[in-house]
Amino acid sequence: MNFVEMSKAIILGIVQGITEWLPVSSTGHLIIVEDFIKFQLSPAFVSTFFVVIQLGSILAVLVLYFRKLNPFDSRKTAVEKSETLNLWTKIIIATAPAAVIGFLFDDIIEEALYNPTTVALMLIIYGVIFIVLENRNKRPRINSLTDLSYKTAVLIGMFQMLALIPGTSRSGATIIGAVLLGTSRYIAAEFSFFLAVPVMLGASGYKMLKSGMAFSGIEWAALAAGSFVAFIVSIVAIKFLMDYIKKHNFKVFGYYRIALGILVLAYFYVIK
Repeated sequence: MNFVEMSKAIILGIVQGITEWLPVSSTGHLIIVEDFIKFQLSPAFVSTFFVVIQLGSILAVLVLYFRKLNPFDSRKTAVEKSETLNLWTKIIIATAPAAVIGFLFDDIIEEALYNPTTVALMLIIYGVIFIVLENRNKRPRINSLTDLSYKTAVLIGMFQMLALIPGTSRSGATIIGAVLLGTSRYIAAEFSFFLAVPVMLGASGYKMLKSGMAFSGIEWAALAAGSFVAFIVSIVAIKFLMDYIKKHNFKVFGYYRIALGILVLAYFYVIK
């Protein structure tokens, strides 16, 4: 039994690591995959697992972007250190809207929206938005993080609130918002990664405290295994995405989302 549950945690860690950073909805994928490989563990643990496993993904961002995010790096000039502190200020203020709404309405959102129908519809809707957005082919005016104003950062943070609806994708919502506001794809993706740090750390910490952390040994082991796998896979996924968007647009993710959304609807309402 323990081996089976650990295997499930590893599979879900792989799914989390791939889908957290690609604009395809990690929560949506986890809900779908878990329907096939259901944990035989406590409901409180399963609910916590889906949130806390994100810690592995966050660690990947901190490792890959440690120098860029570290305002105390001795190799940075005074100007560079100031720019890094300004970046963190933008990250924090952009995080606030989603953090407040998520804290106030977490239970309502989870009870009302964590279902296959919502996931499928959000996959399709935002898939269409990605395709329409890319068809505009508008030239970006923000091509570096230093060009990103505080106002733009706050507005991107408002888009991040949309990701509270499962199936939307946190990275998808923030990337769409950032591109609409004039950033390049590369900067949109990078800022989306950075926004995830405080949001997901806060969500994971809140979920752990809310659960009471009264887990069994196998549950703690499954959580650790899933998070570690998510960390390793996230490093690969982030590098892939940043290399990919140097030469390509986001249309392929739009088509993927639409196809997956249709398959989800077919599975849960026709096949199952």
